Amino acid sequence: MKTLFAALVLWWLLAAVPAAADDQFRVLVVAVPNRYHHDYTVVAQPRLEQLARQHGFDLDWTWNTSPFDGELSSYDAIVLLNTPGDELRAAQRTALEDYVRAGGGVVAVHRALIFNPPGDWPWFERMIGRTFRIHPMVQTALVRVADPAFPATFALPARWTWSDEWYEFGPPLVDGLRTVLSVDERSYDPTRIWPGQVARGMGADHPVAWYHAFDGGRVFVTAVGHPPAAYDDATYLAHLYGGIWWAATGRGIDADAGADAGD
Repeated sequence: MKTLFAALVLWWLLAAVPAAADDQFRVLVVAVPNRYHHDYTVVAQPRLEQLARQHGFDLDWTWNTSPFDGELSSYDAIVLLNTPGDELRAAQRTALEDYVRAGGGVVAVHRALIFNPPGDWPWFERMIGRTFRIHPMVQTALVRVADPAFPATFALPARWTWSDEWYEFGPPLVDGLRTVLSVDERSYDPTRIWPGQVARGMGADHPVAWYHAFDGGRVFVTAVGHPPAAYDDATYLAHLYGGIWWAATGRGIDADAGADAGD
């Protein structure tokens, strides 16, 4: 009787949990630790896996770039979580280009926006859309929602207090970038930086998240996400998931807005 009861409980538990995603979509998260971004990984992995269970999508996690040596077409989106393009070897770079040209989605988070040396892979820099210049020390600032019609902003207040490294960028490298979030430089000190370095800010127009259609695929970029504690923050996770959902499916934005962004 106990065995039968245990079997029934196990069946109920399995039945109550959605299938690995009901095949809604499949995401690859590439989280290669580096000198300045490594402690976030122990927090981020369980939280993103929880997001996958909550929203019913499949998620594969890797600590290295080996998946780029294989077939990527089964993924609807690839998340470069603090993983820049310079981590990829030549053949792996070609694999990412082919994946995007076949309609794949990419989500680039924080450190993934920095490519060294600049100009070594122009395609990747155009995919990101802007070139990183420098950032001041971590500070609390006021983030403004620039596009309330994009899924990565749905759970955010119109004005959001957040602490991060406020990356500065050069001008857009491609047409069609749509700003999602911007930071108000009046709410922090853009010049507060380490001795020997100089940061001046970007002025009134300082985007920190954007999206665009690129080379056949969809790309969502967010510079927000330096502190490991971000991955324990429900608002930040909602921001990140909104970008993942759009990159994987093209859904969640108005048809008129999405016409130029792969919807």
